[in-house]
Amino acid sequence: MAITHQKTAKILVFSTEKISDPAIDMAGLLKLHYPPTVYTITVPCSSGIKPKWILHAYEKGFDGVFIAADGTDCVYGETCTEKIGALVSKTHELMKEKELNPARLRMAAICSVCSESFVKQIRSFNEYLLKTLETES
Repeated sequence: MAITHQKTAKILVFSTEKISDPAIDMAGLLKLHYPPTVYTITVPCSSGIKPKWILHAYEKGFDGVFIAADGTDCVYGETCTEKIGALVSKTHELMKEKELNPARLRMAAICSVCSESFVKQIRSFNEYLLKTLETES
């Protein structure tokens, strides 16, 4: 009997300790499966992520970066959503300068009970990255 392995993209996830981390943890507890090549870095607030961190991930071989943003649930301030939107826009411009496809950076608001949404987002992103990277090579 042959064992087949589905190819998966290497994805770095920036998640927040109070909002999206609980959803990601719950996905594991509920045995909701997503690619094993997903790596998570926890930050206090998604608006504190630096564009250079994202670009560094691509330099280190990540296929995509996913920001599990706080959305309007951020405990650090009402302007978090605007800040992270500006961060993503700036990073997209830097990616274009480095000839990286900006679609390799994705963001979604993930609340503390949004385990299924997180898994759906990651699976979709993985499929997109696999198709995109196959086309680019």
